[in-house]
Amino acid sequence: MHHLSGLEQFIEQLRSDVYPELPSEPHLTITAQMIERLLAKPGVTAGQRVLDVGCGQGLALRRFLAAGLRPVGIALGEDVRICGQEGLDVRAMDQSFLDFEDGSFDIVWCRHALEHSIFPYFTLAGFKRVLQPEGMLYVEVPAPETSCHHERNPNHYSVLGKSMWCSLFERAGFALEEELDINFTVPAGPDLYWSFFLRSRT
Repeated sequence: MHHLSGLEQFIEQLRSDVYPELPSEPHLTITAQMIERLLAKPGVTAGQRVLDVGCGQGLALRRFLAAGLRPVGIALGEDVRICGQEGLDVRAMDQSFLDFEDGSFDIVWCRHALEHSIFPYFTLAGFKRVLQPEGMLYVEVPAPETSCHHERNPNHYSVLGKSMWCSLFERAGFALEEELDINFTVPAGPDLYWSFFLRSRT
């Protein structure tokens, strides 16, 4: 009889925290703006392979397809089936255990997924592995201690400070090209996301 390790058991318990999320504002607008910014980066060209980590119901995937890129999404739960019905290439996969060959992608897009990792340093190392040398990584995460208190969200396990994120990116082998503060207001009050454009160091 196979006995799951403590880590595997823990991860299995967390699966019940996964829930589908319908695309809504401000995510629709921010996604559109950040993809435009990504497409304008040096070296980003049509035909490149993009991994959309935690792709949800395909919001970014459709935009990547429209731009002539070749996107693959990963998700857990109901989103995989919803995207599949639309003909989008989406696999059921955990962001921390990527089942892709080394150097499979030119771009990794990770918008509001990394805070769901119980060990983001390990997750980032996986992103580095599946990226081509000089490949682009986009990460966007919620800041802690705003009026929305993202750190209290039941399936947010890593709502870290900005300097900690930057340190983890560097340790995992990424160079920071650009960072942006995305400020906006929701009914609860002011909120803040951090946006990072990173390059895989050779």
